[in-house]
Amino acid sequence: MHRKDRKVAVGKRRTRRVWLAISLGVFLVVVGATGWVGLQALMAKSELEQAVPLAFAIQHAVTAGDIAAAQDDAAALGEHARSSAKHASDPIWRVFEAVPFLGPNLTALRELTRVVESVSEEAVMPMATLAGSLDLAGLTPVDGAVDLEPLVQAQPAMAGVARALIRASVDVAAIDTYITLEPVRAAIKHLAAVIDTTATRVVSINRAVQFLPTMLGADEQRKYLLMFQNNAEVRATGGLPGAFAEISTDNGQIQITRQASAGGIVFDEPVLDLPLETRGIYTDLVSTFMGDVTLTPQFPITGALTREIWKRTHGTEVDGVISLDPVALSYLLRATGPITLATGEVLTSDNAVQLLLSDVYANYNDPVDQDAVFASAAAGVFAALAGGGADPTALISALAQAGDERRILIWSAHEEDQKLLEGTTLTGDLPVSDASAEKIGVYFNDATGAKMNTHLDTRIDLGEVTCRQDGRPYYAVDVTLTNTAPVDAATSLPESVTGPGTYGVVQGNIKTMMVVYGPPNSLNLGVTRGGEWIAYHSASDAGYPVSQTAVELAPGESSTTRFYLLGADAEHGELEAVHTPVLNLLEGQEVVVGCGEVERK
Repeated sequence: MHRKDRKVAVGKRRTRRVWLAISLGVFLVVVGATGWVGLQALMAKSELEQAVPLAFAIQHAVTAGDIAAAQDDAAALGEHARSSAKHASDPIWRVFEAVPFLGPNLTALRELTRVVESVSEEAVMPMATLAGSLDLAGLTPVDGAVDLEPLVQAQPAMAGVARALIRASVDVAAIDTYITLEPVRAAIKHLAAVIDTTATRVVSINRAVQFLPTMLGADEQRKYLLMFQNNAEVRATGGLPGAFAEISTDNGQIQITRQASAGGIVFDEPVLDLPLETRGIYTDLVSTFMGDVTLTPQFPITGALTREIWKRTHGTEVDGVISLDPVALSYLLRATGPITLATGEVLTSDNAVQLLLSDVYANYNDPVDQDAVFASAAAGVFAALAGGGADPTALISALAQAGDERRILIWSAHEEDQKLLEGTTLTGDLPVSDASAEKIGVYFNDATGAKMNTHLDTRIDLGEVTCRQDGRPYYAVDVTLTNTAPVDAATSLPESVTGPGTYGVVQGNIKTMMVVYGPPNSLNLGVTRGGEWIAYHSASDAGYPVSQTAVELAPGESSTTRFYLLGADAEHGELEAVHTPVLNLLEGQEVVVGCGEVERK
């Protein structure tokens, strides 16, 4: 071979060896980098798996009053969160985010670790610190007064925690999981649920921290009217307003200044000018008779009416109205323990509902004496709470349960205070649907003029079907009512329970007005009972379509009334009933709806 040719051959071999070495080096780098990123991903995942459960542990520790454990768990969560974010922020990791298929998973995981880290630093740690300074026992009244300074001091930090969790909820929802692996999607979905649940609770706590000092007279003296709704005679927001207590608050000092009943408080003309559509459904009784201010399911209207009637009757202009029922009182008695009434009877969490809604009518024939029992129960529970004898953890639990069940409602005459309550069950507003739930209001008003609702079972079933080309669904709302009173109720029950038949209802029977509020922009389609279309009152209230009809049931009789609605949109959340907090609610179920039954009308 010619020398020149040999040189060319040797050069080619060297070149191949160089490229081979480069290729091998690149391959090793890629393999090494892939392995490195995989290792970082495993470590980030491990840290996250250890961090998320600590969020639940912190919540339980705070609720249990174990602040030291909460702070230790918060510190541990912070370490795991920072470590996870560090593993997912490696420069090589970011390069691999551009790799098809693999990249979106890495991006989602990195964003997830950032959310956990921000929650740890901006919400969990500050919350644990606040828990240490806001000792629940320290918020217990002493000699009828609450020390408001810790609450006032906590307001800025608490608001910051709430903002951080709301921001985190938005950030985790914005993580793109469209083409990620199932384990990654599951992890993000789980974290989103944890953050959303925590954010909801913390936002509620923040509202309380911002609202309570003002309500308890931190800036100026306040007056509130406590309304006790009697569920034995059902009304849309709970029951007949039986007893009232006027409460004065001044720099944390709380005292009852007047007690009265709704009996005999009637005006010839409406005390407030209500919308015509509201008056058309509930008549002028809602704005002329104190016992009927709860006919409407809109508690802000009830609050304003109650305030005006109280002012015209007693000359005092209160700053707001707070409503609760005997079931809520029974929850509060878990925190206060038993109390002895002026009558000598002992009221406990176990017997409160029975005593206040049933026994009182068997034991006392005179309505004045019955009202005195209600007033004594209200004053006794209030004195126990104001006296500082209630267990703070049990009290918070009782208030939360009563609030969730809409058995405690609050309306403030001060716009800034009312704004703090927006979006909570405490406002007693009409239901607002969102992406997760299509909410339908189902409310009840007694038309018997009696206290028979302790003998009324209620069940609400929901169903839907899509039949139209535009995708708008048909909704069916089944309301089943059952009169469980004894067959001889007309003679075996006292007249104070059955009523004297004043409104044309046979003694022992129960007559109930059912009012269904469809979501805004939905349409009423009619009402059936026993498969037959029946007459009903179709109306509108505050932009909601309303269907109203009545049913009268003899002892042992049961009846199902079906309300049909045309939904507003093809896309909507799961159907959910928001209803009057009745006494005997049976578990609802999904009902089957056929296209033919709706369209044959």
